[in-house]
Amino acid sequence: MSENIGNTQPNITVSKKSGRGRTILFNALGLIVILVLAILAGYGSGLSVRQSTETSVLSQQLGQQFQYALVDIEFGKYANAKQRLEWIIAHDPSFPGAQEKLTQVLVMSNQPTPTMTPSLTPTPDFSGAEQAFAKAQQLIAAQDWAGAIGTLDEIRKLDPTYKTGQVDGMYYFALRNNGYNLITQQGNLEGGIYYFTLAERFGPLDRDANGLRTGARVYLIGASFWELDWAKSLEYFNQVGGYGLWDGTMTVSERIHFASMRLGDQLVNEADKQDDQGMFCEALKYYQNAQAVAALDGTAQEGFERANIECYPPTPTVDPASLITPSVEAPATTNAAPIVSAGSDQTISLSGNSSVSLDLHGTVSDDGLPNPPAAVTLTWSGPEGVTFSANAVDTTATFSGEGVYTLSLTANDSALSGSANVTITVTP
Repeated sequence: MSENIGNTQPNITVSKKSGRGRTILFNALGLIVILVLAILAGYGSGLSVRQSTETSVLSQQLGQQFQYALVDIEFGKYANAKQRLEWIIAHDPSFPGAQEKLTQVLVMSNQPTPTMTPSLTPTPDFSGAEQAFAKAQQLIAAQDWAGAIGTLDEIRKLDPTYKTGQVDGMYYFALRNNGYNLITQQGNLEGGIYYFTLAERFGPLDRDANGLRTGARVYLIGASFWELDWAKSLEYFNQVGGYGLWDGTMTVSERIHFASMRLGDQLVNEADKQDDQGMFCEALKYYQNAQAVAALDGTAQEGFERANIECYPPTPTVDPASLITPSVEAPATTNAAPIVSAGSDQTISLSGNSSVSLDLHGTVSDDGLPNPPAAVTLTWSGPEGVTFSANAVDTTATFSGEGVYTLSLTANDSALSGSANVTITVTP
């Protein structure tokens, strides 16, 4: 019997590779490429935004450092100013004014320093950070803010890590109070703003300090328009009229008085050219504002009289003969109550003091009846916490605390009375 042994290998089916797998592979690769391109595009956009933001921040830092350098120059801190200006030039060689100011600083810093006469009072030798810290505490207790700041600088040079938290707090206190004193006691507005800004690096300013810095800035803006634009200058000084500020030359009240007179003069001159009665009346308003502070000078007095006539021209005199029916005049014995004005409402500030005074300027007119006495008796009155220097049209009111005070001026002619109120707001 025979067997068929022709092919002893198992049967294997060979299939062709499908094209569908290749399509999926190519699609996946395409998606990956698209994702990579999108990521690169987003990275580039983010990088562009970041560079733009860094440029903006750098521009602000450059401007801020330039302002600090100007203040350093003013106070003779040439080393600090030189360091700031060199930093500015290193980041922006074309920054306006930086190169000129650096040249100025280099020249001034090379001038010989005058020899100081030794003090007869022996100076303790504070050789370490601990001794300097004790000295700083003593200077702060004595309210020697400038000396305290210098001693704190010495501590940081001796040991930057010494009682960091306490030293920072002392820095804030000394810088804040030094800025406050420079503005309120010395009229050094720029210096006060500078030290307030330094104090702000150690903590946020309190309400009083921040308000005083804002007022000083507004005052300086008003001063920048002085003799250039009286209306603009007066606009800014009126905003800080209750702050009691001064810049070492003129108080804010004196600024308001002078600017009001000069603006009135300017309007009178323009009204003459344009023959504009309304402008004369506008000038009269500013003259009256100046009069509320102090008497007018010669030029302003002439302008006031001219503006008053043009704004309120005299009534033409009527010829009695031209009237068919003669008018009957009221009897001269009819008495009328006095007409009283207590002045304009105002806002003033205690500025950290326990009390504050304000000059009040009222007006009273009367017909002189009855006669006698042919005179009026004046009385100022108000709530608790306010006193008056005199019962007269012009008086000084002293307020013992913050609040809203309604004051009354009363005039009595022995038969009839007239009165008027004025509201004075006293802020902390």
